[in-house]
This record gives sequence, structure tokens and C-alpha cells, in this order.
Amino acid sequence: MKIVIINYGAGNIQSIKFAIQRLGFEAILSDSPKEIKEADKIIFPGVGEASSAMQKLKMSGLDQLIPTLKQPVLGICLGMQLMCNYCEEGNTKGLGIFDVDVVKFEDSVKIPQIGWNQIENLKSDLFKGIKEKEFMYLVHSYYVPLNIETIATTGYGVKYTSAMQKDNFYGTQFHPEKSSFSGAQILKNFLEL
Repeated sequence: MKIVIINYGAGNIQSIKFAIQRLGFEAILSDSPKEIKEADKIIFPGVGEASSAMQKLKMSGLDQLIPTLKQPVLGICLGMQLMCNYCEEGNTKGLGIFDVDVVKFEDSVKIPQIGWNQIENLKSDLFKGIKEKEFMYLVHSYYVPLNIETIATTGYGVKYTSAMQKDNFYGTQFHPEKSSFSGAQILKNFLEL
């Protein structure tokens, strides 16, 4: 199985690579459209600020490629947010895969949300073997509101989308690669889709 982690300079990609190795698979880091198109599974990470990450995608033409992919794609954290229509952070137009906008948490909660929080209302094979209210690791100031593609929710001031799915595209707001055994199980489930 060929697993590609999209390397566009906006992500903690080594920790994802090591998490996949611990599951007994090898992943390559690449920004090559040819390699990405030939992959069986694609992971689209993201850490940092939305507008600069989007700029990097545009410079390499990946903003055009990613929405056309037909194999399973997993967006993680900012990767999931960039797959949405629009992100308030940096007034950023997204890839438009998920028909929803990313908004900032209200000032009534501490921003960013950093640490462990529960996921619930799990609705996908991505969560095979995962219990309701399992804890996952999150770091974010912006969130995706609940929508028809929501497959897991989390509460932090509001109930928001902690995972989404549309066709072959999956997204997690949490970091499965930093979420202990449960996160590893989610990565394994994705690789076995």
C-alpha cells in the first residue's frame, strides 16, 4: 500500500509518519502531484495559520489537485479546516470539499483549546473499535460548526464538528497521531478503509 503524507510546509508531518510506522506501514512525504495521485491513501496534515498554509498549497498547485482525488484522504486539524469552503482565520478561501465555513471560538472560552477532550456521536467506519466519549488531543482556535457531514462532535463552549466525512474525504479536528492508542486505532481504520 502506498501512503503519502502531503508535504507542503504546514504540518507536524514527522509525528504522523512515526505513528504510521508504529502501525507497521511506511509513508512517504511528498508534494509531487504524480506521487499523490498514485497513492492508495493520502494524509493531508496541517499546523499553523490558514492563509499562509493555503498560499503554500497554491504555490505548488495542490489546491487544484486535492479536491479531485478519488482515493481516501484524511485531513488532520488545519488540513480538515482547509478542506472547507472558507476559514475566518486570515479571511481564507478553502478547497470547498466540505460545504461549511470555519469560525473562531467565542471569547467566553480559553483560546486556543489545547489538550484532551472527548469525541462523541461517532458515525463512521473510521471509529471502529472506538468508544463514545473517548479522549483525543486537540490544539485549535477555530472550529467547524455541526453540519450534514459531521461524523463526530466535541463540546468546548459550543458543540462542534471534531470529524467529518464526504465521499472519500475524511477530516479530524483532533490529532490522531498524538492521541495515544485510540488515535492509533483511528489511523489504522483509515489505512484499512
